[in-house]
Amino acid sequence: MNPRTCIVTREEKTPDQMIRFVVGPDEEVVPDLKHKLPGRGVWVTANRAMILEAVEKGLFARGFKRKVKVEKTLPLMVQNLLRMNALSLLSMACKAGILVTGQKKVEELLKRGRAKFIIQAEDSTGDGKRKLTQMTEVMEENQCELLVAFTSEELDKALGGVNTVHIGMTASGLTDKIKGATSRYLAFHSS
Repeated sequence: MNPRTCIVTREEKTPDQMIRFVVGPDEEVVPDLKHKLPGRGVWVTANRAMILEAVEKGLFARGFKRKVKVEKTLPLMVQNLLRMNALSLLSMACKAGILVTGQKKVEELLKRGRAKFIIQAEDSTGDGKRKLTQMTEVMEENQCELLVAFTSEELDKALGGVNTVHIGMTASGLTDKIKGATSRYLAFHSS
């Protein structure tokens, strides 16, 4: 991937480390997470503080070389879009049949060596959380990654389930996309 230059730091990074922005028809700056919207784009490091700095210092107008409208809530908008993107990919994975939900099913997937990625809800508690965390820590490096992300309610809505706390996924291209999208959301959320 061709590197892009951040309008805040002036550093070059790969597109997956950045957020692309374009100007919409109403002259408002909008995020382009999939890098497909038409028009000239400017890039900002995928970090809440960097986007806020770009907003506060008027760097979008300089980057686009014209007057643009920028909402102060742009960092929150990006965070919400990143979260929705990851959750919609989870929904697709559920329909494709490459994930299981529930502690027992995820444990079984781990025992058979088929789990490549696990998500635990942020609000998970108790023995199931501890047990799955220990099981993934014992596994060889890069065999299965566990991320704590989203609330049980958000996972329920994405997957059409009830009390969804543990999700296990087998190897697939979609699993890699979900892992990337979830990691990107978590990195942005914690920045």
